[in-house]
Amino acid sequence: MVVLHQITSPLASSYKAVRLRALQDTPSAFGSTYARESQFTDADWQQRAANLCTPRSIGYLAHEEDYCGIAVSFLNEKNPQHAELRSMWVAPEQRRTGTGRLLVDAIESWARSCGAHTFQLMVTSGNLAAISFYQRLGFTPTGHTEPYPNDPALIEYEMSKSIV
Repeated sequence: MVVLHQITSPLASSYKAVRLRALQDTPSAFGSTYARESQFTDADWQQRAANLCTPRSIGYLAHEEDYCGIAVSFLNEKNPQHAELRSMWVAPEQRRTGTGRLLVDAIESWARSCGAHTFQLMVTSGNLAAISFYQRLGFTPTGHTEPYPNDPALIEYEMSKSIV
């Protein structure tokens, strides 16, 4: 059974391991790269973990025998009624088992408890499985797009859903 653990400083090394695995598995799903983040020090990872347990941010690791997923969210700086889903990833062996839904549901619950009314995310145009997953969870395209920063051949689509 998958259990979620909130990312805190004591989980920094597990957070690092999952994040780096995610960056290797699906590099075009993230705005950063494995090459960049693999250079971070342990102190950097401690700080990153600490930054995910504030009144404006949260992160979860999914665990079943080992850590197998991650989801992170921040309230939008300009409009805290908008929560942004970031760093969403589930290990290939855990996909289509409900782990992704569990992670998104936990983040959505947190966002709602913070007073957010809209839950949004960016997904790359080539990540059709993720787009389909988010659509099953009720996200719809907003029409806003941006070039993907690590590959100009890809476009990022914004998707959102109401969580009132």
